[in-house]
Amino acid sequence: MNIDLEEFLSQSGIRRETLTVWIEKAWITPARTASRVELTEIDVARAYLVRDLSDDLGVNEEGIDVALHLIDQIHGLRRLLAQLRGEIKGE
Repeated sequence: MNIDLEEFLSQSGIRRETLTVWIEKAWITPARTASRVELTEIDVARAYLVRDLSDDLGVNEEGIDVALHLIDQIHGLRRLLAQLRGEIKGE
């Protein structure tokens, strides 16, 4: 479900400028249309993760890049395994 920018900023607790930087770094990867950026609850969760890694755990930018890349790989593998499981079951 898409949420608007103001709601995203309120829920995630980050500033607009921070979001812009995180999008440039591909830490947050919202869908884009011709007229706007579309953010979701997944983007909010990812913002919480980035903020926790940075602020609470003191992870530097390179570490955040690595952590997010590994998490994305895990989720990709989970989707692939679910797809394979469905094919094996004949779904």
